[in-house]
Amino acid sequence: MVVGILKENESRVSVIPSDLVALKKMGVARILIEQGAGNASFSPDSAYQETGGEIASRHDVISQSDLLLCIHSPSPEELKEVRKESVLIGQFNPLQDHSIIDTFSGTGHTVFSMELIPRTTRAQAMDVLSSMAMLAGYKAVLMAANQLPHMFPMSMTAAGSIKPAKLLILGAGVAGLQAIATGRRLGAVVEAFDVRAAAREEVESLGAKFVAVEGAIDDAKAGGYAVEQTDEYKQRQAELIADHAAKADVVICTAQIPGRKAPLLITAETVQRMKPGSVVIDLAASTGGNCAHTRNGEVVIENGVSIMGYSDLPSTLSADASKMLSKNLINFVTLLIKEGELVLNFEDDIVAGTCLTRNGELVNARLKQILNR
Repeated sequence: MVVGILKENESRVSVIPSDLVALKKMGVARILIEQGAGNASFSPDSAYQETGGEIASRHDVISQSDLLLCIHSPSPEELKEVRKESVLIGQFNPLQDHSIIDTFSGTGHTVFSMELIPRTTRAQAMDVLSSMAMLAGYKAVLMAANQLPHMFPMSMTAAGSIKPAKLLILGAGVAGLQAIATGRRLGAVVEAFDVRAAAREEVESLGAKFVAVEGAIDDAKAGGYAVEQTDEYKQRQAELIADHAAKADVVICTAQIPGRKAPLLITAETVQRMKPGSVVIDLAASTGGNCAHTRNGEVVIENGVSIMGYSDLPSTLSADASKMLSKNLINFVTLLIKEGELVLNFEDDIVAGTCLTRNGELVNARLKQILNR
């Protein structure tokens, strides 16, 4: 059996050198790594060779691998070089980019997309979304601190007192909780909002104040994700968030609904009420953003407010992001490889729930429901 690891058009790599040992223990005969795959994450080719990998060209990795590990999909032209019986694993974003489903259906390959990992206790060690969200929440606060024209902590000096910065975190999932923890460590006063009532305890345990809006729909079947709310609730939500945002120095936006456009939480009118010099970091930028002025990958200045639409912050922490992603992938691969051979057990809820396409068909139940197929 041959496992291939591709070089990405970004700073992360799907598998780091030390995790090749785990693949070897599974009985994998050969591991091909595209030349320079780990350079941007400080994993040189020599490190892969020392742990049993073989450095190869991109063409050879794609055409010879039985199991191809990557982050983003190879190009449509490159997919033609992948053998029909080969399996691909990566982060292909099918919940937002529905065209990728048709691409893989057309090739006939068996494809697993790691964003589809079920949010269950057993699957926690494979949850790439949580891993990357944690890094994004941490980096978002550091970026805000760098941009803000104020200090985060309170300081008593001979020149007078400096008040602590006020942070408002929208969405108390993994990214939001990490943002709370990082903001508190830097000395800020932190408030957090989430539609899920269960988030209150976690928010308060980190030393932040929970901003509650009564009447939220909290669906236990949503797997810990937020769900679409009623118009009446959205109106109350908008009014309360606007009041708190107007007093905040920093707003970190993390609210997303899988398969949907990100909810609009910071309206254009709210931005007009915010203090000049304040900062919005919108981690939901790739799905439309939580702020009306967000542009993905750009910084927009509106009413003196810096609105930073960054959805790729994990890649700015390439070494740790690659380490966490690699461990998630390896933990998932252990479900697929038995004694050096691919054994796909679709009776396993994690294997079935993560599979995107098989034999030219969309097989993922979650996406079938979203797309009504």
